[in-house]
Amino acid sequence: MKIFNKKNILTIVLVLSLYVLGQFLINQEIIDSYIFLNLVLVGINIILAVSLNLITGFTGQFSLGHAAFMSVGAYVSAIATAKFNLPFFSAILIAAVVSAFAGIVIGVPTLRLKGDYLAIATLGFGEIVRVIIQNNDYVGGASGFNDIPQYTNWTWLFFMTVITILLIKNFIESKPGRACIAIRDDEIAAESMGINTTYYKVLAFGIGAFFAGIGGALYSGYFYFIKPDAFGFMKSIDILVIVVFGGMGSITGSVVGAIALTIISLLLQGFPELRMVIYSLILFIIMVYRPQGIMGNYKLKLFSKRRGSDVGSKGK
Repeated sequence: MKIFNKKNILTIVLVLSLYVLGQFLINQEIIDSYIFLNLVLVGINIILAVSLNLITGFTGQFSLGHAAFMSVGAYVSAIATAKFNLPFFSAILIAAVVSAFAGIVIGVPTLRLKGDYLAIATLGFGEIVRVIIQNNDYVGGASGFNDIPQYTNWTWLFFMTVITILLIKNFIESKPGRACIAIRDDEIAAESMGINTTYYKVLAFGIGAFFAGIGGALYSGYFYFIKPDAFGFMKSIDILVIVVFGGMGSITGSVVGAIALTIISLLLQGFPELRMVIYSLILFIIMVYRPQGIMGNYKLKLFSKRRGSDVGSKGK
């Protein structure tokens, strides 16, 4: 298997060119602060959607607590930078590890559950995290955490997004990733073939929480102020809508869905009362007319290891 083949080299050149172009436009102030704000939201939503898709789309575990892992990452990173003056890289890493640990802690007792029961358990976990933060004066409680250093820039946003997509894609194409896909397709058959279903479900949950923590760290590293209410139940629904809209089990769909729904939210800022109505209509239309999502089984193959490789029954 040739990692540095012609296609991969061209992909690396394309990715770096996109980064250089973005940085040039920012330096020339063609991309102003308002446009960059929306780019930040797009990048964070891509990270959150791709990581949730690993849990829900590729492993088949219905989670409604993804925003809780984001909040853990956001607050841990904020504490690391604002109170301990740690470098942003260290803050991101610590936030991701703590979020992954939280994912494993909640995953071990709950991932033996299935369907609606798992969704209720993860939803309860999210509410527990939110209430704990609201009643903790060390992080500002219900009033919020302010004076957070603004470290998130184009470089951090771009490369954290690319790294998230690349690592999760490679995980899915690995032996553990194929085990997760087998669990999604038929858990009983996978278990009868010797796959430790609980282990791989917890593994996927931990990895998804890890990257959600990175998304939270980028969020708190850009906005000077965060509140527990920003990571409530509706935030988890927002992420889930992106995954369903783009396509369950499709990394490409998560990227496209995050971009599309972020733009829709931007256009609906003047009509906040219609936002969830539009989201509901989108879900209804997708479920009725295109249940596989807007991207379906379309695959965007980046950094391929061998020609014609194809993993899983759904697109990446």
